[in-house]
Amino acid sequence: MKQVLLQKPPLPCSPKRHNFKSLEDLLSIPRTSMPGRLLPKEMTPSYTTTTTITATSSGVMQKGREQLKTVPLYLEEDIRPEMREDIYDPTYQDEEGPPPKLEYVWRNIILMALLHVGALYGITLVPSCKVYTVLWAFVYYVISIEGIGAGVHRLWSHRTYKARLPLRIFLIIANTMAFQNDVYEWARDHRAHHKFTETHADPHNSRRGFFFSHVGWLLVRKHPAVKEKGGKLDMSDLKAEKLVMFQRRYYKPGILLMCFILPTLVPWYCWGETFVKSLCVGTFLRYAVVLNTTWLVNSAAHLYGYRPYDKNIDPRENILVSLGSLGEGFHNYHHAFPYDYSASEYRWHINFTTFFIDCMAALGLAYDRKKVSKAAVLARIKRTGDGSHKSG
Repeated sequence: MKQVLLQKPPLPCSPKRHNFKSLEDLLSIPRTSMPGRLLPKEMTPSYTTTTTITATSSGVMQKGREQLKTVPLYLEEDIRPEMREDIYDPTYQDEEGPPPKLEYVWRNIILMALLHVGALYGITLVPSCKVYTVLWAFVYYVISIEGIGAGVHRLWSHRTYKARLPLRIFLIIANTMAFQNDVYEWARDHRAHHKFTETHADPHNSRRGFFFSHVGWLLVRKHPAVKEKGGKLDMSDLKAEKLVMFQRRYYKPGILLMCFILPTLVPWYCWGETFVKSLCVGTFLRYAVVLNTTWLVNSAAHLYGYRPYDKNIDPRENILVSLGSLGEGFHNYHHAFPYDYSASEYRWHINFTTFFIDCMAALGLAYDRKKVSKAAVLARIKRTGDGSHKSG
């Protein structure tokens, strides 16, 4: 097919007039009612798929009936032009051939097993714990989750909003409390997950099964494709942020203090909880719940639920996951619009993290929150949704 420039063709009848306020309005009208002269000469989508105007023969050219061959699947508003490393690349395909042999990381397997044994024992101790110990574990859990959701996920991985120094310090501390790798490494893996989702370059590829996407990916060596593609991502924005690099440099002593020592000593020292209960409930149980809640976004939210925004990708809308992760379960929306600070169409609906960010904005600590327009969302639903969307 030869790409041609559109010229104003003679029309047999007057086309229906449309009032377009945005690019999404243009894409949302039926193709048959779209006059050729209203199509833009050049479109630059966020993804590699482009709008191409082609002619099948010289006869069609002579009659002035140019045909729209493809409509971009991921042509959305350009509300975050400064970052593209988390945008899905539909052109990447896994190489053919047998997968490499799994290499088990026995240190991780042993430590993860011990952690969950301690957490299970901690469950049996909860009824006999002091109320303050349970409240302490819950508050620590919420802060840790915000270090993931509002911090490394929405702020540093996707750049969906900006935060002033006091909020960034709080979030980097909260992220250290969560102990799920430092911000730089977490963000690099997460950007690769979005860009190459459900391929071998996706660190927790859900097509390898629930267990692998949940925790198994941490118990084996990374697939060579993850190392190759992840190493090519542009991470210059995080390398330039001194706070992120400081955390990375002192991560090991940081997690020892914030994830293990502090949550154990506070209940034991401040209100006389037994050391065993402080350790098993305040640390092991709390940490295991934080981990598994976050992992469910990678596993359950990629396997179970609806796809109202894009039926062509695996991530789903999962309300239960959103409840536990404080707002990260609207995963079909998030993968369709990774640059939306709310990670959901509905903002505060089962989304404490968005509420937290909005509160920080009211205090002047968060700003430049990026939100996809309703017109863009509805246009996406119309183009690629599975029909399960409910307004409201």
